[in-house]
Amino acid sequence: MSFVTPPHGLSLTEVSDRRGLGQVNVVTRKTGRTVGQIVRANVFTRINAILAVLFAIVMVTGSWINGAFGLLIIANSSIGIIQEVRAKRTLDRLSILGETKPRVIRDGVSVQVAQGEIVLDDLIELGAGDQLVVDGVIRSAAELKVDESMLTGESDPVVKRDGDKVLSGSFVVAGEGTYQATAIGPDAYAAKLIAAAGAFSLTDSELQRGIDKILKIISWLLIPTGALTIWTQLGRTEAPLNEAILAMVAALVPMVPEGLVLMTSIAFAVGVVRLGRRQALVNELAAIEMLARVDVVCLDKTGTLTENRMDLLRVEKLANLDIEPEAVLRAMVAADNRPNDTMRAIGEGVAGETAWQVERAEPFDSARKWSGVDLGPRGSWVLGAPDMLCSDPSVLERVAADSDNGLRVLLLGQVPSLDDVTLATVTPVAKVVLQQKVRADAAATLQFFTREDMAVKVISGDNAVSVGAVARQVGIEGEIVDARNLKPGDVLSAAVFGRVNPGQKRDMVEELQRAGHCVAMTGDGVNDVLALKAADIGVSMGSGAPASRSVAQVVLLDNSFATLPHVVAEGRRVIGNIERVANLFLTKTIYSLVLAAVMGIWGLAYPFQPIHVTMIGWFTIGIPAFVLSLGPNTERARGGFVRRVLGLAVPFGLLIAAFTIGFWVWHYPTELGGVEHRQVSTATLAVLLTMAMWVLGVVARPLTWWKIALIGAGAAGYLAIFLIPVLQRWLLLDASNGQLLVDALLTGLAGAAAIELVRLLSPSTQSWLLRRLRS
Repeated sequence: MSFVTPPHGLSLTEVSDRRGLGQVNVVTRKTGRTVGQIVRANVFTRINAILAVLFAIVMVTGSWINGAFGLLIIANSSIGIIQEVRAKRTLDRLSILGETKPRVIRDGVSVQVAQGEIVLDDLIELGAGDQLVVDGVIRSAAELKVDESMLTGESDPVVKRDGDKVLSGSFVVAGEGTYQATAIGPDAYAAKLIAAAGAFSLTDSELQRGIDKILKIISWLLIPTGALTIWTQLGRTEAPLNEAILAMVAALVPMVPEGLVLMTSIAFAVGVVRLGRRQALVNELAAIEMLARVDVVCLDKTGTLTENRMDLLRVEKLANLDIEPEAVLRAMVAADNRPNDTMRAIGEGVAGETAWQVERAEPFDSARKWSGVDLGPRGSWVLGAPDMLCSDPSVLERVAADSDNGLRVLLLGQVPSLDDVTLATVTPVAKVVLQQKVRADAAATLQFFTREDMAVKVISGDNAVSVGAVARQVGIEGEIVDARNLKPGDVLSAAVFGRVNPGQKRDMVEELQRAGHCVAMTGDGVNDVLALKAADIGVSMGSGAPASRSVAQVVLLDNSFATLPHVVAEGRRVIGNIERVANLFLTKTIYSLVLAAVMGIWGLAYPFQPIHVTMIGWFTIGIPAFVLSLGPNTERARGGFVRRVLGLAVPFGLLIAAFTIGFWVWHYPTELGGVEHRQVSTATLAVLLTMAMWVLGVVARPLTWWKIALIGAGAAGYLAIFLIPVLQRWLLLDASNGQLLVDALLTGLAGAAAIELVRLLSPSTQSWLLRRLRS
């Protein structure tokens, strides 16, 4: 590298020159596709292509009313585009709010800038918890340790010195320093990873895999069924050419579950927007699904159950020395260029200037639980967790008196050297007592999890007794475990864990997952990063460390713990409603496939025209599915999506097909294309509609007033179509044969009774279907 950025950073002129050359960090966001990609993805789909070909075939016959299903192409594309663009804009706005803003040195002044304002060769400051947003070379380092586990898989932090290379995506666990930006925008390592992985995907989504599997099965069934239908309607029924073509299209159109993928996309997009209104940023769409499956919530204490802010209550001497503990604390605060919440509280409590020279500073490390300073002739000092620095029972007993009441206690001790810090070498000098305020909304939030049968586990790096005291304040009861003495089975049985190091947090999450649990982890510190990354869902507070926000799938920008129940509820609403919608669409696909196959095998004319199958979808699937996909749903998602959906859709579809075919064969017209044909077709349609409306009622349960109104409105719509002459003419119906319609209604009600019986037997029906599918 020829240019080395000086310690005072770039000048404003140099920054301006680089901007003119386009050497600016172009931020790659994880908020989905561009608007152009969204439009293409929603317009040029396999389903739209199938519908477009069938629409063109219908247009050849000149029957414009039968081409009404072509409007589905416009509707599907438009709704999908609108909802996804809306979700994208919400995510773009929220991601900017939650984005890490690094500090750069320009003209000797440290300023905070957006990631998109960084230019090549900028000198960027680093401190504990900071994430590296571009690649670079270290220019200064003070005990700087960088965690590169998300890039290399190596969990041990790497000590960085002047001249060492660093990559974007890693984060600082201890120390401080500066680095020069050498690769920005798409050239940065993290940007290349994002580009290679793709941004808009439902990662590890059982729902998406299930829908893809179902669509693959349907696609294979469409080919032979479609070919059979074409051959039968054009060559075997002896119907007029136009009638045969229309019958062929009518058989093929309903086989395509045109709204299933659309409704899934809408449900996810609306979920993102709704969570955005609550200041919850969803970094990955798969998070919406996983939120619904969570049954264990792991919480960090600091910043989650308690507020980030702390107050210094007192500094209590443990030994008589000439040096006042407050004076040492002032020196430690002055030596910390990037103080955490604890050090800021101590600084406010012992406010004052210090003239003491710090010869060496050892930054806080979340693994060893202490920080230290070398004050030259005044000795070396450490400040940290009492049980990590002292083994004297009398001292620990005095500490426990405060810890038992939920207070945070640190030990100030003197050591011979910062290179020789052990239980045997630390001389306890004072205990530093701080108070953390429990979040006002914590207890109510935890009560929600308890009501929903979700296990709660507090996993903290603090003293186990202190963590247990805070947990009791918010209503968490159960065994308290010191993670230094962790035994097999403790993770599953205990509720509160203290003295957990970052690696153990990750291991505990993974052990819960191996036991079959879906785990959400909440945290805001750099020590939570590994666990957040390992969890099924990582939830970070907006005020948390940049590294924790970057790996979390959900970021609570308003830092409100009370938002979590809404986040979980939104996930359940989305997944539960998608399953409802899938039942409707797949039931239609099943009975359409069976109808087409049976008519083809028997060589019978298809009973309906394209406008009829379009009309079937209006009030039994299309509008109800859209409304149901947006309605409330609190049921926790379960595994086995494909099994459950097919367990109802297959028997329901078979029953509808059986009763519809039976009625059509029973009253099969003696002459195709005449008045009798239209009357029997209308009555057969009434059989199908009666049963389809019943399926809607089954899927919509438990029924509420708005669901009853939805079903009632659909039934009224169909009643109007069958009773109003002008609508009958437009929709090619003939309801003039009253006796035939009575027969149809009775047949439809008998079919509805059969559907209800299958619903009652659904567990055994599903088991039978699963065995058949496996065989």
